[in-house]
Amino acid sequence: MMKRLVLAAMLGAALAPAQAQDKFGVQVQHDLAIARPSETISIPWKDVNAAMPGAMVQKIAVKDAAGRVLPHQVTNVAPQAKDPKNEGAAYGELLFQHSFAAGEKSASFTVERIDGVAPPFPIKAFARQVPERLDDFAWENDKVAHRTYGPALAAPAPAGVVKEVLVTSGLDIWFKRVDYPIVDRWYNKGHDHYHKDQGEGMDMYNVGKSRGAGGTGIWDGKTLYTGVNYASYKILANGPIRAIFELHYAPWDAGGRQVSEVKRFTVDAGHWLDRIDSTFTTTSGAGVDNSAPLTVAVGLNKTPADKGQDAKIGVGRDGKVLLQWVEQKTNDAFGTAIVLPGAEGFAQDQLNELVFARATPGKPLRYYAGAAWSRAGEITSRAQWERQAQDIAARDASPVRVTVQAVK
Repeated sequence: MMKRLVLAAMLGAALAPAQAQDKFGVQVQHDLAIARPSETISIPWKDVNAAMPGAMVQKIAVKDAAGRVLPHQVTNVAPQAKDPKNEGAAYGELLFQHSFAAGEKSASFTVERIDGVAPPFPIKAFARQVPERLDDFAWENDKVAHRTYGPALAAPAPAGVVKEVLVTSGLDIWFKRVDYPIVDRWYNKGHDHYHKDQGEGMDMYNVGKSRGAGGTGIWDGKTLYTGVNYASYKILANGPIRAIFELHYAPWDAGGRQVSEVKRFTVDAGHWLDRIDSTFTTTSGAGVDNSAPLTVAVGLNKTPADKGQDAKIGVGRDGKVLLQWVEQKTNDAFGTAIVLPGAEGFAQDQLNELVFARATPGKPLRYYAGAAWSRAGEITSRAQWERQAQDIAARDASPVRVTVQAVK
């Protein structure tokens, strides 16, 4: 009997280092007193692999302090990369979410190996081009959906063909009442149906030639110079927690400087506003400094309500936040908002409410844009919408801190 006990102790000692590498801890802290619902926590995969060598994306589980398994996502930033040492060289980051209650300033998690294969989690963030409808590009999370338009929609209709023509780089909104994906469903049922609320929500936002809800332009103090429909796209990550994609815009004239733009969208589950990083590149004639800052304005359509709604539109301008609260006759109320951390002021042109900031060519300008509908039941007043936008500004200014720790 004694020999068996000694052997068991020796085996336990020999296995201890290996077992220690089968999980690691994650501590997340922040400094705000406000609630932070659906906070996305990101850990570079190189840190995951350092803490748990040989970890495989399909064989891990993320658990909260109570031992509950959380949905997670591993982004793939280099799909063509080889990984002969099983180091996760092709991967970008491990993502999961936690909703901090007001006053909750820290939370603990573990990441563990599992023997089986982790099942897929429900998709809550999604993006794709939509060839069924020319070349729309659409995206959504569990709160709200959006779309914008490609070159096929901007092209003139061929002789004898009836085709909608719209030239704009504005951003559209599809208002949802459900938390499951609707983009595919709505495109499948068609234009005449998704413009009516049949229980899931509706397309009732007006874009036209405006900036819609979050389009950009170059502002000279009097004129807003804007591009046209996106020229190309690239999807970098696609749920279940976060979708990341880029829209590339061909050069346009901005008062003597040729300007092109790449917008990178980060769409997280549980958020009404998406993060957008716009990077501008400039070229111009001799004697003009192409590295000189640009004044970039981000806009909200002045007349966003659905047709025939006789809407009352309230506008809020406060620090980093530009927002609208739109009360419609029969389709209830909705809010739109832009949060621009580097905001320097507000302006208007004929079509848009604007908030502007300086941007250096080649360096991203970060902002947030989105919307909410009262009929969805979560944001039902202007005061709630203003609070939501200000909280996004506060969260941007005070990001969470993530620490990877060994677990004994």
